[in-house]
Amino acid sequence: MTQFLPPNLLALFAPRDPIPYLPPLEKLPHEKHHNQPYCGIAPYIREFEDPRDAPPPTRAETREERMERKRREKIERRQQEVETELKMWDPHNDPNAQGDAFKTLFVARVNYDTTESKLRREFEVYGPIKRIHMVYSKRSGKPRGYAFIEYEHERDMHSAYKHADGKKIDGRRVLVDVERGRTVKGWRPRRLGGGLGGTRRGGADVNIRHSGRDDTSRYDERDRDRDRERERRERSRERDKERERRRSRSRDRRRRSRSRDKEERRRSRERSKDKDRERKRRSSRSRERARRERERKEELRGGGGGGDMAEPSEAGDAPPDDGPPGELGPDGPDGPEEKGRDRDRERRRSHRSERERRRDRDRDRDREHKRGERGGERGRDEARVGGGGGQDNGLEGLGNESRDMYMESEGGDGYLAPENGYLMEAAPE
Repeated sequence: MTQFLPPNLLALFAPRDPIPYLPPLEKLPHEKHHNQPYCGIAPYIREFEDPRDAPPPTRAETREERMERKRREKIERRQQEVETELKMWDPHNDPNAQGDAFKTLFVARVNYDTTESKLRREFEVYGPIKRIHMVYSKRSGKPRGYAFIEYEHERDMHSAYKHADGKKIDGRRVLVDVERGRTVKGWRPRRLGGGLGGTRRGGADVNIRHSGRDDTSRYDERDRDRDRERERRERSRERDKERERRRSRSRDRRRRSRSRDKEERRRSRERSKDKDRERKRRSSRSRERARRERERKEELRGGGGGGDMAEPSEAGDAPPDDGPPGELGPDGPDGPEEKGRDRDRERRRSHRSERERRRDRDRDRDREHKRGERGGERGRDEARVGGGGGQDNGLEGLGNESRDMYMESEGGDGYLAPENGYLMEAAPE
């Protein structure tokens, strides 16, 4: 297909000229011939240097050794400077140390932004101040963080020394001490190896956070006292928490006990109410049964052919339920008072459920039927025994118990009620 291309395009696909051959400039390594063969180092040992004439080996200094060397050199230079300054230091001839040394107060760790007027306001509460001297750097002119306050009275200085230590001024707690340069023999400032620098021991866990006025030998004892005080406070807090937990539990118990007592009282009131209702229901039922029994006996007496002998039986019925035993109304047993009681009983009875009325009605009907049959048989037996011509005393229709009770009550002054067995007075004729 390429043969149909024009010459200029065919020239692009034409192969290049072959690379011309050039002979090498020197022989290849494997074609070279070595004139001297390989040998050992024995012939050259005589050329080495004698070890006795060689210099001793030099040892290089490590990084740790260099840092330790510089630290020792710095300490030595500082000791020399301190010794030189101690020879020149004389606080009694210092031109800046003016005023009475026993009335002067030393205040350190002062905020760099605190002014002299601020210090005067804070320390003037302890007494009148005569002079305040704040120390500044000679090179930069900035405050160095400490000052001297001279009071007019020595008692005011002692009061400030006692109460102002640890006072917070502009966010920093200051260290308050007396001036010791002119009052304590052999005392040296901090820049000369003395002062109050013993309060800084290392990290935050070992630093001593009090003023540092006392001797450094008592720091360990103060640490122990501080630890004991901290443990005592922790134990006190634990006791308070435990006491609060016990109080809360006792309050809960009292609250639950009060709720249980209230519930028990409510239940007892409900039980007493239920008992009262049940007692009233039983008493109403017993009165109703007694009334029905009286009516039934009156019917039996009336059906048995009553006569003159039945009158005492009518008068011998049970007294009304609402009146005391042995008393009758003014109009007799069938007076208005008795009729009112009957109406009340009928009204209470009408309130009962239909099922109870039906059950009581069926029970009463069965009982009346049985008693009627039993009374008829006994009447016939007595008629056969007595010849059938005895005197009608109105007891033929009564049962054995009612007749015996009536017969027993004839000989006495009163009669015995068939319902409750009370001895009642006879009805007036």
